[in-house]
Amino acid sequence: MPLIPEEPQIHESAQGPRATPASGRTAPTPRPVPGPRPAAPSRPGRPGPLRPAPPVQRTPRDVAAVKPGPSGPAAPAATASATPQIQLIPASAQGALDAAEEAVDLLLDSGRAPGDVLVITTGEPHPWAAHELSFGEASYWAQHDAGDDVFYADAAVAGRAASRPVVVVAVNGGGEGAAASALSLAHSRAGALLIVCGDPKQINSVLGAGV
Repeated sequence: MPLIPEEPQIHESAQGPRATPASGRTAPTPRPVPGPRPAAPSRPGRPGPLRPAPPVQRTPRDVAAVKPGPSGPAAPAATASATPQIQLIPASAQGALDAAEEAVDLLLDSGRAPGDVLVITTGEPHPWAAHELSFGEASYWAQHDAGDDVFYADAAVAGRAASRPVVVVAVNGGGEGAAASALSLAHSRAGALLIVCGDPKQINSVLGAGV
């Protein structure tokens, strides 16, 4: 009889192999296979190249900081651009003033501020100048100093006028001497653009003289 209980004990030991299947579950202990996940560090390696990318963005900033340096030499380039462009509008002495008026209208239509324009006449003064001078030179030059409108001046007094971005010269008489002095003065007063209205032959001869 005692052997019978021993046999069930043996059967229980037979159940032990079932424990071995449980150990078989432990066999998935090849979970070290997830160990290849350490290869996942390669993924952080991908963000790694992205990190060098931001420093590249920093370098352009540094380049921008370097740009102010070359801006120094750019200043002389600006001085070179200080020489005004010259435009010639063919017109007779009688039509030079009308041509100058049309040029002024085009300038204003293109967005130029009235205070940017100075008009110089070599012959008879512009009607506006003659009218304003009738009130006295003080009020006439006060409008010039205000700098908020187109200013018209005769070549004889234009030397008192300040520089403006655009100077328009109407060669409407006065002879070559007056044209030469007016063009020379206008060239020194024009910041960006010099427009000359008159006889091309006369103007070219004056410009060829060194204006």
